[in-house]
Order: sequence, then C-alpha cells, then structure tokens
Amino acid sequence: MQTRKDILTSEIIDHVVRHGLADLSLRPLADAIGTSARLLIYHYKSKEALLGEVLDTMQTRLRQSFAELLQTPVTTGERPLRLFWNWAIDKRNFPYMKLLYELQMLAARSPATYGQYLQRNSVHWTDLIAQALPEDERTTAMTALVGAVFDGLFLEVISTGDSERGGQAIDHFIALVDDARIVRANRAGVPAANAASKRKK
Repeated sequence: MQTRKDILTSEIIDHVVRHGLADLSLRPLADAIGTSARLLIYHYKSKEALLGEVLDTMQTRLRQSFAELLQTPVTTGERPLRLFWNWAIDKRNFPYMKLLYELQMLAARSPATYGQYLQRNSVHWTDLIAQALPEDERTTAMTALVGAVFDGLFLEVISTGDSERGGQAIDHFIALVDDARIVRANRAGVPAANAASKRKK
C-alpha cells in the first residue's frame, strides 16, 4: 500500500519530468502538485534530501524496467545494446531518461549540488552495461566505451529529435565490435564461429 510520501514522490517525479530540474524550488513545486512547502519539508527534511529521494526512486524504476526487459525472451534477435536503445527512446521511457541526462549536465556545472546523485546513477548503469557484456570483455575500458557511445548518441537525440540516425549508429557500433572480436579470435587461432557465438552486446 502506498504511503502519502510515496504518492508525493510520484507526483514530484511527474512534475520534474515535465518541467526539469534546473529551477526547482520547494514553494513553487508544492503549489504545482497541490500541497504545501511545509508538508514537503515534513516528509523530506530538505530540498536536497527530496531531490535525492525522487531521483533514486526514478532511477530504481528505470533500472527495474530495463532489467525486466533483459529477462524477457527475445524473438527478434536484437542485441542488449540495441534493446536498451529501443527501450530508452520509447515514449514511455524517453522523458525519464532525458531527465537523467539533464542531471548529468547540471552536475557538470554544479558538482557540489548534483554530483552525488550523478555518481550513484553512473554506478548503477555501469553495472547494467557490464552484465550485458561477454565475461571476457567485462573490463572497465569496454564498459566505459559502450556507455560513452550510448551517452553521445542519446544526447544527440535530445538535441535533434532524430532517433533513427542514433539507432543506425548503434547498429554500426555493434557491427564494429563484432568485427573486432573476429579479428582478435583469428589472431588467437580461435575459429570465427566461436567468436561470433559470443555476440551479446
């Protein structure tokens, strides 16, 4: 059963998804969701604690949603990175993902205010990327590379609205990684078929 605080958290998430984080302050937020700043302070103690709880809740929901997607049998043959891309640009998830990237930009400008939330988010998503990689490629460098490619393409979609071009770039990146696997396998004397069977990303 949801508590009053759970309901408030969901309402605040809906608000910041529509209006962003940059100008968030308690009194206008309270007015927008039909409550009082005093009640927000009662439940969250401070604006910083409110922001942390709201972002943690939103990130948890997104991670659970994607984890469920990865556990669903795939009949299309799509790879996890492509599945993640399709999931992220879906209209149900895109506004929440966009908000996380807004947080990333705010943290770059105001690390003292937003950096702690961004760091937690980065760790969680890095873990998801690592889980989707073949075990022998689950390195810090490869995980960072996959994350950086996705970040750059998603930011481009936010800027241009062209998700189709981003999807094509994701497919091209997957093909490049596959080719690199085959080259490494050939150098190591591993049959190409075995290298191709490791395609997970």
